[in-house]
Amino acid sequence: MMMMMIMMMMMMMMIMMMMMMMMMMMMMIMMMIMMMMIMMMMMMMIMMMMIMIDDDDYGG
Repeated sequence: MMMMMIMMMMMMMMIMMMMMMMMMMMMMIMMMIMMMMIMMMMMMMIMMMMIMIDDDDYGG
């Protein structure tokens, strides 16, 4: 009986660990996507600024 209990506990622990690892991986992926999005936004902003400056130059 005790052995069965210990085995069950071990299994539960393993499952919990697996779940934690999966969550961590998901979080990492989410962070990566967020970083990519921010980088893209920054690039777009810089491009817009460049275009604006060009327009101003032509106007002048």
